Amino acid sequence: MKLNDLKPAAGSKKTRKRVGRGMSSGRGKTAGRGEKGQKSRSGFSQGAGWEGGRSRLVMRLPKRGFTRIGVQYQLVNLANLNVFDEGAVVDPTTLRAMGLIRHVERPVKLLANGELEVRGLQISVDACSRAARDAITAAGGTVEATVPGEETA
Repeated sequence: MKLNDLKPAAGSKKTRKRVGRGMSSGRGKTAGRGEKGQKSRSGFSQGAGWEGGRSRLVMRLPKRGFTRIGVQYQLVNLANLNVFDEGAVVDPTTLRAMGLIRHVERPVKLLANGELEVRGLQISVDACSRAARDAITAAGGTVEATVPGEETA
């Protein structure tokens, strides 16, 4: 077998449809777009929810409720902090290194789910629930929440 003998499998290569190449091609004149109308024009693209030019259903239906624009905290539970050594400094960078949060730049909130078995942690997060703060101080640790007034659960 030589390189010039190689051929693709039968039926695997199809020639593309060449439209608008004269009447004898079978796809001349309107090039397969039919006659007049919006779909026959160049540049037409039918987006999602398109209803032929009338107002979309999603626009006609009444709107209810609202979208809450608030701070989206990354949540860390007390039970997750047991991976740290005794007396360790816990901040977003160390939480990211341990795989407890995904983004260092986004705010972190500490919640009181689970038992804290490590003593003496020095924690610096953006917000902390009151029960979590009490559990950490009871275990001989300190908590520094940078968002003022964010103590409620």
